[in-house]
Amino acid sequence: MGSLETERTTTGWAARDPSGVLSPYTYTLRNTGPEDVFVKVMCCGICHTDLHQAKNDLGMSNYPMVPGHEVVGEVLEVGSDVSKFRVGDIVGVGCLVGCCRNCRPCDSDNEQYCLKKIWSYNDVYTDGKPTQGGFAGSMVVDQKFVVKIPEGMAPEQVAPLLCAGVTVYSPLNHFGLMGSGLRGGILGLGGVGHMGVKIAKAMGHHVTVISSSDKKKVEALEHLGADDYLVSSDAEGMQKAADSLDYIIDTVPVFHPLEPYLSLLKLDGKLILTGVINTPLQFVSPMVMLGRKSITGSFIGSMKETEEMLNFCKEENLTSMIEVVKMDYINTAMERLEKNDVRYRFVVDVAGSKLDQ
Repeated sequence: MGSLETERTTTGWAARDPSGVLSPYTYTLRNTGPEDVFVKVMCCGICHTDLHQAKNDLGMSNYPMVPGHEVVGEVLEVGSDVSKFRVGDIVGVGCLVGCCRNCRPCDSDNEQYCLKKIWSYNDVYTDGKPTQGGFAGSMVVDQKFVVKIPEGMAPEQVAPLLCAGVTVYSPLNHFGLMGSGLRGGILGLGGVGHMGVKIAKAMGHHVTVISSSDKKKVEALEHLGADDYLVSSDAEGMQKAADSLDYIIDTVPVFHPLEPYLSLLKLDGKLILTGVINTPLQFVSPMVMLGRKSITGSFIGSMKETEEMLNFCKEENLTSMIEVVKMDYINTAMERLEKNDVRYRFVVDVAGSKLDQ
């Protein structure tokens, strides 16, 4: 358990420009310290945000960029002051690798809202080096931003939980929506949405999936266990469902109108935005006023919530529905993700891939 004193190199797959095409890239891992954990990456989920970042859709991308923030790996070495982890532990790393640790969000276990948070990739670490993500052979991460994976959970199943899973769990937890008997809506049935159905059902909620077409209806009702399915363009169905939901978790990562969904909410209902959208959304104020409804947002979850969510999923035997691919398929996977052609999350088998070709 000696401290890590020397720099290491690793190979990942990086985007070099806004085309978003990934190719092998060897780089030096940042300097490590006594609080750090050296992780060999086993697998990593592909999130829609990886697509946004690789293609510079948000206008803030720096290249070369190794994406990936749903990382599961094995601890190979720990720093001298690391107390939470041991060599051989299976651990997870999510969207963040740093924060200031002395602001109000950090002091209240809400470090994901720290204004000085450091992203797992496309950011700069405290030593001035760029951060790189989990589409790579290894990472060095501060122990605060590493979570232990509960024993018995398959790494490839856990990976999407580190972003998609906690993105749903956190707002349900924060807004007091974990009690049984609530009626919830999940807007969009992708990586986040499918976990939303599973987690909300496990909490005892009546769950309605809302989608733009009926092509996922059978999967939603029969495979994921949703109670109802609404097609947003079905005016009659939407009218019948008006004033019926306590909350809607909106997972759609592209522009869409909000008013049709606000009409589905009960008095004091909440529309919770979780999709990253780079264009303004619109609504007319009476849609919110006449029902004291709220439009709010939630961003991933804290490290504490991530641990709680993993334990919840272990207890409830919840797994993600995934398609496992090798690294040399990643560009095709990104193209398919852009077309929503995945059920429901790609996970890259990093450890089983040849990274340098």
